[in-house]
Amino acid sequence: MTLSPLSSPVETVDESHRLHLGAIATPERLLLGPGPSNAHPTVLEALSRPPLGHLDPLYLELMTEVQEMLRYVWQTDNRITIPVSGTGSAAMEATIANVIEAGDTVVVGVIGYFGLRLVDMCSRYGAVVHTIESPSWGEAISLEAIAEALETHRPALLALVHAETSTGVCQPLDGVGELCRQHDCLLLLDTVTSLGAVPLRLDAWGVDLAYSCSQKGLSCPPGLGPFTMGPRAEAKLDRRQGKVPNWYLDMSGLKSYWGKERTYHHTAPVNMNFGLREALRLLCDEGLGQAWARHRRNSERLWAGMESLGLELHVARELRLPTLTTVRIPEGVDGRAFALHLLNSHGVEIGGGLGALAGKVWRVGLMGYNSTPENVDRLLNLLADELPAFRSGAAAA
Repeated sequence: MTLSPLSSPVETVDESHRLHLGAIATPERLLLGPGPSNAHPTVLEALSRPPLGHLDPLYLELMTEVQEMLRYVWQTDNRITIPVSGTGSAAMEATIANVIEAGDTVVVGVIGYFGLRLVDMCSRYGAVVHTIESPSWGEAISLEAIAEALETHRPALLALVHAETSTGVCQPLDGVGELCRQHDCLLLLDTVTSLGAVPLRLDAWGVDLAYSCSQKGLSCPPGLGPFTMGPRAEAKLDRRQGKVPNWYLDMSGLKSYWGKERTYHHTAPVNMNFGLREALRLLCDEGLGQAWARHRRNSERLWAGMESLGLELHVARELRLPTLTTVRIPEGVDGRAFALHLLNSHGVEIGGGLGALAGKVWRVGLMGYNSTPENVDRLLNLLADELPAFRSGAAAA
């Protein structure tokens, strides 16, 4: 008997929403805004490798390498140190979700836009939130103000932004860890715009929780959120009265996948971790101290050049971030129009202000792979050549 091949009927499909598109054409951009930064070519190559299964022995080995390198760049021995499968905001939420229970008292230092985001997230998890605010967006919080808040509120957690992306301020941390231990308080640190580029010593500073992102100082595309949790934070997680109210970010489950067991938790973004592994490898090859010094040298070159052009920097020198510089938009200049001109005419991106600084400053990033003297000089030359026309209001869009 001869069997005829099986055939399937053609389904009727509504084709009205069908699109016929060509391949994506991505222009060359120099990303000198608040993030992301450009990725090194070998990082992009790593991202394009054929994926592996998320329980493949080769991938499990790579996971271990990523964890060890993250411990190095954070200068910590924390057992739970992982790249959260999500952007930096997911890692931010993970720090809060795992250690805050409804009714916990939390103090948040607000020196800009991302301090306000911490306040929002903490309140969503039921915390009683008190804030310490810097005198203005461009200044830091004093150790005396922190000490007073801890004494007054006796919080379970103090949350600070180390590198405030909206203002370009680096929050001093001398003495903060000791204060937190004196008051039996966990210290949480936002290192989104400092990891890999600004001195960070979590264990020496007494930091219990920290988070970051993949796309700034590490120069990997956005999509992963480095997260680390120290022993005191782990102990608070273990003492919880109920489950962490966020299944995806619950370290009770994630620590098994990222621990010795390597027990399945979720389908990991394998290729993103390929990219992160390469970005961290490049940083380790350079050396952390050398990377910190490179960022400082290039930022000082930028600051001197901007001041020589008559531009006013928003933050006092002793508090400036080497990764993110806020420069005041000159009187009479349409800041957004000028930034669009640099992008559309020259392929160079700079950022505008956020929150209280919207329309008042440009934000210039020198992060990771982008922190080079050549990039500094390119931007300074553009400012010297293009800004005069915008000052007079005679430039075309």
